[in-house]
Amino acid sequence: MGAQALVKPIVERAERPRPVAHRLVSVVVPVVERADDLHALYHAFAAELDSCGAAHEFLFVFDGGFTPPPEITELSRERDNVRVLRFARIFGETAALQLGIERSRGDVILTLPAYFQVKPEGLKPMLDRLGGGSDMVVASRSPRQDSWLNRLQSAAFHRMLSGITDRRFHDIACGVRLIRREVAEALPLYGDLHRFIPALALREGYVVEEVPVPQHPQNLRTRVYGPGVYARRLLDIAAFFFLAKFTEKPLRFFGLVGSIFFAAGAVTSIFLLVARLGGEAIANRPLLLLAVLLLALGVQLMGLGLVGEIIVHLRAPHRRAYRVREQV
Repeated sequence: MGAQALVKPIVERAERPRPVAHRLVSVVVPVVERADDLHALYHAFAAELDSCGAAHEFLFVFDGGFTPPPEITELSRERDNVRVLRFARIFGETAALQLGIERSRGDVILTLPAYFQVKPEGLKPMLDRLGGGSDMVVASRSPRQDSWLNRLQSAAFHRMLSGITDRRFHDIACGVRLIRREVAEALPLYGDLHRFIPALALREGYVVEEVPVPQHPQNLRTRVYGPGVYARRLLDIAAFFFLAKFTEKPLRFFGLVGSIFFAAGAVTSIFLLVARLGGEAIANRPLLLLAVLLLALGVQLMGLGLVGEIIVHLRAPHRRAYRVREQV
């Protein structure tokens, strides 16, 4: 018996995501860019959560440029499950989501735009999917009924993201998301990364699912932004690309780019050297200055990559670069 006990295999399983018994859903509504009738928004989604048997609380987080409307202020005084928070100045949507998550009390976080994006009845299939073991459920407006220009912009945005993320999302920009509390608290959010919350969760090893949800009729207007907005979106995608691919290995990025510049400078220098050996004067040629600049820039970029590697190495004992789902 003793020998059998010694050779008996031991099976140990890490904690799996537990099914969500809809105890308390914290609805975080960041009011940052535009807002519809927040009173109607509250009643529509609160009624749907009630019909699903989910206790809920609402947290309206107003950015510095918005003043809470009297109806919402009065609602927060009448009901204990409605709270209003307001920033002292403009901080943006990511900060509003962080504050809402921090001040919420629910086991599940529902992020909701301050305007109607989807129909409230889409919450039930999302809650069911989260209860089935997912870590995050994202609404995907389907079928899209808005203008062709909106769909074209969305398709271009997702096309650029498809080469960065491990899977293709259909509506990652939709602000309606159900997130387990432990997942919401673990995501590294800052800047304008709120647009990439599902991709960040997927990168951290969480189970992320998209659920088709009917688009709301009030979400059909054509949206055209200024050149500055599109430029910032492209910079956000570039920043997410770097974070997703090179956070743990910055030398691969800076070393590659630095090597390209250094190689270009070396080739230019060799060309000038051959010209000088042939008797040509190169002292006053702009190409000489360009060669020196390319060589210096290449060395600086590679040095920056090495500094990044040192920082990652020093942080390594204090950071987990993985997440264990199951151990057998």
